[in-house]
Amino acid sequence: MTDVLVPSTTRGDAASARPSTAVARDSSVDVIRVVLLVVVFALHAMMVGVSLGPSGPVLENALEGQSWFAAVSWFVQIMPLFFIAGGFSSLHHWRSMRSRGASSADYVRARVERLVRPAIVLVSVVAAALVALSLGGLPPELVATAGFRIGQPLWFLGVYLATSALVPFMVRAHERARVSTPLALLAGVVAVDVLRFSTGVDGIGLLNLLLVWLLVQQLGFHLADGGFDRFSPTALWSIAGGALVLLAAITLAGPYSADMYVNLNPPTVCLVVLGAAQLALFQLARPRIRAWTRRTDASRLVSAVGERAMTIYLWHMPVLVALAGALLVANAGFGLALPEPMTVGWWASRPLWLGLAAAAVAGVTIVFARFERGRRADAPAAASVATGRGAAALDAICGVAGVAVVLISGFGPVQAVISLALLTVALRGSATIRASFARRSATTDRTRSVRVAPRPVGFPRG
Repeated sequence: MTDVLVPSTTRGDAASARPSTAVARDSSVDVIRVVLLVVVFALHAMMVGVSLGPSGPVLENALEGQSWFAAVSWFVQIMPLFFIAGGFSSLHHWRSMRSRGASSADYVRARVERLVRPAIVLVSVVAAALVALSLGGLPPELVATAGFRIGQPLWFLGVYLATSALVPFMVRAHERARVSTPLALLAGVVAVDVLRFSTGVDGIGLLNLLLVWLLVQQLGFHLADGGFDRFSPTALWSIAGGALVLLAAITLAGPYSADMYVNLNPPTVCLVVLGAAQLALFQLARPRIRAWTRRTDASRLVSAVGERAMTIYLWHMPVLVALAGALLVANAGFGLALPEPMTVGWWASRPLWLGLAAAAVAGVTIVFARFERGRRADAPAAASVATGRGAAALDAICGVAGVAVVLISGFGPVQAVISLALLTVALRGSATIRASFARRSATTDRTRSVRVAPRPVGFPRG
């Protein structure tokens, strides 16, 4: 769920007590993150195409190359809003930790631990399964395709690790230069795009894997600070409409593709413009979302999904690939029909496919969610170490590198070993932070309780 800081005072001393930091929830952000996760799952499920070709089984992206998908991508490319919501919660999370005496290294290591732990399990299980399939005689090209499809969504984990590690620095920049920070990032994004298109070297665009998402994260900071609460509905509609008009201009008459998923790899300024439109529309919808949550009492379900969001994200693609393989086995075993993607029969089978996939993902999530949640907050860590910035930065770098290895090279045995080694280094470094931070926080609380003694009733004011 999304943490929001709210001032609170002790009853009976509200007039004189200093505000303290308490944790509340913003149901609109919690709900939209769950909705976005469902969209990602449904889109990837619709991409699964399983059929039989002249040379054997075919596992393909059924939506790739479809002329109509560019228009649809404007509605289902939701990663900008995902990072906006992430920026919202990250700002409040970091400020909450900072108010309790945590350092930036504490925050980075806490985020690394939360994100790396489920990734280690994923890499271990997927690599072992693919090796077993290879030894069982499955064609190497089919194993390679499965590994590639499973690894594709991992880009998000790598980028999210990097942007999370930079949250303390980016929040400081936000607090000191609220306008110039996003403008500087925007200038960098545009410069990378210009250099990429003018030279024809697509690799230059990889710089925007960081710049684009850090800029979108800044929009989340402004949302969290109430910067968009001052806008009237008319102004928000104008922002959304203007952003979409600009997006149409630079895609239909400019150098950018109209397909927002083409603009994802590598990211371009189109995603920033789309993110601005999504943010304005979300701000318009927030009161209604909050009202719906209260009316339906959906907070418990939203919380349950939110606490398992990374597990769902990481495991939904392996589940989809496994189900695709099960369809091929069923076809070979008892002649289950495999309709050609985009045919009438294929579309008619999609509701059943989506239901089956959702049930399977839910089951796998129940099994693996424990690794995302980790130990209880009051459980002791293995050891206590100094929490220097350099060590925390190394943990984050190892985490990102561990994800990048399988993302770029696949889940082969050697790649998996390298990835697991890097992820383990990141996890062991971050796992030691909990106990030291808990002790420091407890010491701070005791010190405050001694220094700020309650005023007796009727004590005269100076």
